[in-house]
Amino acid sequence: MTQRQNGQSEVVVPATEVIVKAKRRQYPSDYKLKLLKEIDLCQGNGDIGAILRREGVYSSMLSKWKSQRENGSLQGLSAQKRGPKIEPLADELACAQRENARLREHLRRAELIIEVQKKVSELLGLPMEPRQMEAGL
Repeated sequence: MTQRQNGQSEVVVPATEVIVKAKRRQYPSDYKLKLLKEIDLCQGNGDIGAILRREGVYSSMLSKWKSQRENGSLQGLSAQKRGPKIEPLADELACAQRENARLREHLRRAELIIEVQKKVSELLGLPMEPRQMEAGL
């Protein structure tokens, strides 16, 4: 942006604004248990809402934490990784399937080479030894 004062031009540079990227909030299990105990002690109508506003916690998070506590899963009260859960057996199965596919391709190539060798032997009139014929060579 250019402004003129006394016949001279002056460039005005806007102030740079740094926008802070939001981070996912993570709550330790002891904090969750402490908050659940505090909410269990509430007697009044608006007490739970006041605690949720004070702590910046949503009611949906509270209900999830309650169900996890009722299930007895203390692991559920600790932070969990997001994304698809990979089972160790599924990973092992996928690895075995890849290995199986690789070996099948290797076998297919070997059989193709053997067939070519047989045809070359027939074209050249070279007799194959019985031992080689049994082994497929």
